[in-house]
Amino acid sequence: MNEKKKHRVSRWAFRLLKVMIVVALLGDFIANERPIICKIDGAVYFPVLKQYAVDLGWSEWDARFVSKKWKNQDYDWVVFPPIPYSNNTLDIANGGFKSPFDEQEVSSLHFRHWLGTDNLGRDVFAGMVSGTRTALLVGILAMGVAAIIGILMGLLAGYYGNTEFRTTVLRLVFILLGGVFGVFYGFTSRAYAFEKGGLFVNIGIGLLVFGGIVFLFRLLAILVERVRIFRKEITLPIDAIVLRIIEVLNSIPALLLILSLVALFRKPSLFNIMIIIGLISWTGIARFVRAELMKIRQMEYIEAARALGFSEWRIMWKHALPNALGPVMIALAFGIAGAILVEALLSFIGVGLPPDMVTWGTMLNSTREATYAWWLAIFPGGAIFITVTLFNLLGEHLEKAGDSV
Repeated sequence: MNEKKKHRVSRWAFRLLKVMIVVALLGDFIANERPIICKIDGAVYFPVLKQYAVDLGWSEWDARFVSKKWKNQDYDWVVFPPIPYSNNTLDIANGGFKSPFDEQEVSSLHFRHWLGTDNLGRDVFAGMVSGTRTALLVGILAMGVAAIIGILMGLLAGYYGNTEFRTTVLRLVFILLGGVFGVFYGFTSRAYAFEKGGLFVNIGIGLLVFGGIVFLFRLLAILVERVRIFRKEITLPIDAIVLRIIEVLNSIPALLLILSLVALFRKPSLFNIMIIIGLISWTGIARFVRAELMKIRQMEYIEAARALGFSEWRIMWKHALPNALGPVMIALAFGIAGAILVEALLSFIGVGLPPDMVTWGTMLNSTREATYAWWLAIFPGGAIFITVTLFNLLGEHLEKAGDSV
């Protein structure tokens, strides 16, 4: 394939990726059993938007909207989404694996299941929309966790090496304790909150709690270090420590490690899966950052910054790290593709996710009880293939762009 064709393929990959992002963001307005807007008894309602408020605990539904299905309400007028089903809407009349070409018991063409149904009567098209959101959410957030850990570990290892990182034993102990308590109180002890919904809000709260606890322990260490006996510094071979951690993680099969970590959680959760994938996917990013920092720390502008009296942390974060992030973008693109595949595999084997969650992997799993349900294999399987290919093409494009600079 010549360069012109490769450029055209990359351009179409970017376009398809934009479409997928739009579908993920606006999924509730594309596939939902609730109307987008409706008028009942002279009052105008926005059920899709109100559901967000209900999920966050800011509002609640009137009894008539809970006891009666939305499609059976008495509307003055109504605008339903293009797909009038949610991913978990049960259409009992069309259960038992209805294919896209079978006769279906629907009141109008608008309520037809255009991609068929599964055994419980759930709409496959609605499941595809929901699966798009889940796949991108898992891929992006899992690699976000991996990027934070990988960049930090690679930065410390590459910049300080084995001889430049000096600290006191007290400071090291307090920072480690702060990290442990921060993870526990910010995320582990708040697992119930993540299960109730509001993922991004709870992640933000968790990060604030984590940062606050680490800051308090750091402040406490500074206060205690005023005592002379605690001021003695040691040299920490941080590069060797990071490399040993990477070697240990890479020596364990990824799937075995994921299954072992999933077994530690009592209740299945998508959030747990994202964190676990992120915790085992940072090693490649750390290696990229470490390799770049080992070159950058010897450059003249770093020596000039030190000569001007800048602190090591300022040099490391403001001058060294920004010039080492190019390869990280490439690793993230390939990593997102890998994370999506891992999530699909776990969904397929029924591990780590709630049983009522609909993803591309769970729809593929449905074909195990009905091998003739070809639509449950082709559509989700094709979506997984296309998505992974898009991110791999994105990674290749970024890699070539970096080589040409």
